[in-house]
Amino acid sequence: MNTHFPVAIIGGGLGGLTAARVLHIHGIQATVFDLEASAGARTQGGMLDIHEDSGQRALRTAGLHDDFLKIIHPGGQALRLLGPDGTVHVAEEDDATGGRPEVDRGDLRDLLLNSLPDGTVRWGRKVTGARPLDGGRHEVTFADGTTVTTDLLIGADGAWSRIRPLLSDTIPAYTGISFIETDLFDADTRHPRSAAVIGGGFFLCLGDRRGFLAHRETDGSLHVYTALKTDEDWLDTLDFRDSAAAKAAVLAHFEGWHEDLRSLVADADTLTPRRIHALPVGHRWDRAPGVTLLGDAAHLMSPFAGEGANLAMLDGAELGRSIAAHPGDTETALTAYEEALFPRSEASAAESATSLDTMFGENGLEQMTGFFTTGPTDA
Repeated sequence: MNTHFPVAIIGGGLGGLTAARVLHIHGIQATVFDLEASAGARTQGGMLDIHEDSGQRALRTAGLHDDFLKIIHPGGQALRLLGPDGTVHVAEEDDATGGRPEVDRGDLRDLLLNSLPDGTVRWGRKVTGARPLDGGRHEVTFADGTTVTTDLLIGADGAWSRIRPLLSDTIPAYTGISFIETDLFDADTRHPRSAAVIGGGFFLCLGDRRGFLAHRETDGSLHVYTALKTDEDWLDTLDFRDSAAAKAAVLAHFEGWHEDLRSLVADADTLTPRRIHALPVGHRWDRAPGVTLLGDAAHLMSPFAGEGANLAMLDGAELGRSIAAHPGDTETALTAYEEALFPRSEASAAESATSLDTMFGENGLEQMTGFFTTGPTDA
């Protein structure tokens, strides 16, 4: 049984798969280890807007942009911004000229998976730890007690990365925002009022330092994030095994809001709590031989600038390109990659933190209305 891999990527999300794809097209074999039991073990989350200067740039580097265009969600760039009373402040249709087309995360992941040779991804491999060996090599230990060694270890394993401690003692901190994530299935038939409120693309409703963020999914469902500015332990006070009680507790924070908005929680078919964490803006580390990070493992940020998945893919593409550009010189490749990574991720993390403060500040609705109608200001 082979236990040594020249390049080991921990995490089979969008960033790790993009890195593997770019390495593959340059003739460099990488192996991806993912904790999921299989590619279809769970759903992959909601819609993503893929930015021209990051996610789409990565897909071009990976030779997949034409295939990406075939899976975008027509109409997904439509936008609606409402106030708590149901008043529409911004309504934009998708005229197919925007630079951020929407795509289902699962479809995008499948695109990347299908572009890799069979056997590239090793499923059911949950990492429990990693340690450095001599010469820049590393050993990775899995939950089943097995280990592998690698010449180059890439941590693409998300917010609570098991690889990050090799480079940084920093851990993500709670941002002050908690989500209750919900789905409304078969919306046009079962939830027509909610479907009409959300519209065909991205939906946002803000007020009183709280709100709703939602997308219409390609399967006809509505995927909703109810956002509250709360203490970190507030979600622990809710019993999500009792759906009716949990919904009532959430809706208590939306007294007086329009019933069509409250129905996004009241009529939900699923209910999932989620705290929003982030690494410090400007998170970085000193160069260590044979290991680096990408995506959330490197620069976890709040989702309020829509950069997380886009940056993870760009990280993966740029890392792959750098390795290919410096054959036999891993350290030069990693140094060049990180020198570009740090300022890029710092700028996006700062934007995300600012967006959080804006959206859930005292005048979030007014400021976001201005943003969408006249563009960002320095105010």
